[in-house]
Amino acid sequence: MVTETKTQTNHSFLRQNFNITKSTDDSTAFSDCNSDRSGEFTTTSSESRRLLLSCATDYSDDLICNLVSALDSNVIDDQKQAAMEIRLLAKNNPENRLKIAKAGAIKPLISLISSSDLQLQEYGVTAILNLSLCEENKEELASSEAVTKIVEALKVGTPTAKENAACTLLRLSSIDKNISIIGQSRAIPLLVKLLETGSIRGKKDAATALYSLCSVTENKTRAVEAGIMKPLVELMADFSSNMVDKAAFVMSILVDMVEAKVAMVKEGGIPVLVEIIEVGSQRQKEIAVGILLQICEESVVYRTMVAREGAIPPLVALSQSGTSRAKQKAETLIELLRRPRSGNNAHSQDLSD
Repeated sequence: MVTETKTQTNHSFLRQNFNITKSTDDSTAFSDCNSDRSGEFTTTSSESRRLLLSCATDYSDDLICNLVSALDSNVIDDQKQAAMEIRLLAKNNPENRLKIAKAGAIKPLISLISSSDLQLQEYGVTAILNLSLCEENKEELASSEAVTKIVEALKVGTPTAKENAACTLLRLSSIDKNISIIGQSRAIPLLVKLLETGSIRGKKDAATALYSLCSVTENKTRAVEAGIMKPLVELMADFSSNMVDKAAFVMSILVDMVEAKVAMVKEGGIPVLVEIIEVGSQRQKEIAVGILLQICEESVVYRTMVAREGAIPPLVALSQSGTSRAKQKAETLIELLRRPRSGNNAHSQDLSD
């Protein structure tokens, strides 16, 4: 249950005074796919206090309207201040997200994402991220040019802007029709690049967005063509990355495609998967054995490669001590690996090309 405490205070923005009702909201609406950091701003001590308060404030309609108007200002510092305030107002408060969108903020915020000022672009894309947490706002965002602009930030923005752009695309992908729209916007190769070269947070945000977007075949194809298997295998091989699970989950939804199987094997995925079955967590082992089972079901060539990597002993151990699903998959894979490997069929030859 959400609890609130309210106090009255005066607030000044762009030389105008407003009477504000502050609200402390202990809800946990903000998702864990969120790179918004209110502490990243350079401010004076009084501004810092005001901005801190704004994170948990239920602002008056008049102030929100003035903030939205300021987004169209010819003074870039006023635009930055307004975007920053809006971003913070929408960060934790669902009611503010609705108010801000109804005041007409989405269109000018989208325009800011095209700004040559990278800080302004960052504030704009992050404000859009925070507004996208509201289900009622997603339709308006999807029906606008938001996706194109967000992809632009994913391409040329600051590291934080790229991370927040990835999160925003994830939010918008919760509407089925947006999955194809985002895929057609050239977002997939940029997300793959972020997965490969981004910060730890950027990699996690990219993996989460890609997992959602690759629920449809055309986006799976785009991801494989963009070279997704290389960073996935590398992340799965690095247990210190804290990305083994996320990378494996993404791989698991891709390897039902022949092209993905071929790319995964080419990037050295089989020995990495066998190692995960040997030393990974229970969940990691379950995902890894599932992937190996998918690639081995129709290919004698891949079965031979998996067996030669020494997979049978750890699979036997997993069949005895893993989760119920892992045990079942391990037993099925062991049976496949122990079948005679001569007489490979034509489809298996195709997979090995």
